[in-house]
Amino acid sequence: MRSDQFPEDELPPSRSQLRREALDVFDLGEHLCTLTPSQLAKVPLPDAVLDAVKTTQAITSHIARKRQLQFLAKQLRRVEDLGPIRDAAFQPLEVRRRETALMHRIERWRDRLIEEGDTALDALLAEHPQGDRQRLRQLIRQARLEREKQKPPKAQREIYQEVKALLAP
Repeated sequence: MRSDQFPEDELPPSRSQLRREALDVFDLGEHLCTLTPSQLAKVPLPDAVLDAVKTTQAITSHIARKRQLQFLAKQLRRVEDLGPIRDAAFQPLEVRRRETALMHRIERWRDRLIEEGDTALDALLAEHPQGDRQRLRQLIRQARLEREKQKPPKAQREIYQEVKALLAP
């Protein structure tokens, strides 16, 4: 069909656009196949698509898996709105990133408390006044002694838990 057969605002999508959309759906199908069963249970998939995902996960042969992924993409294209599926499929990734960032923040505070002592403790308690100054000081002293005597880091773990309780949302 020629473009002069359609009004200007109603042109059909180009072949390139259709191909990009098809590849996007194929990539979504590939990502769904990498999810664990518990993560997959949180994704709102129709039964036919869920069966296709499980079948694809079970296939190990390269060519057969690729063929099954194409079938999965076909099943996904039949779904009206892929937005909720896409959001649920990629949400765990974002949640893990946030959890990892929080864990790194807690570890930095723990290390800073052990290295700097009261200076870092004052800064932490300025941000989180509900913290127990005496308990944290005690743990910091124990952690330093454990490092000097090369003992297992029990106090460091306790400091981590204390800081985690303070920083947790």
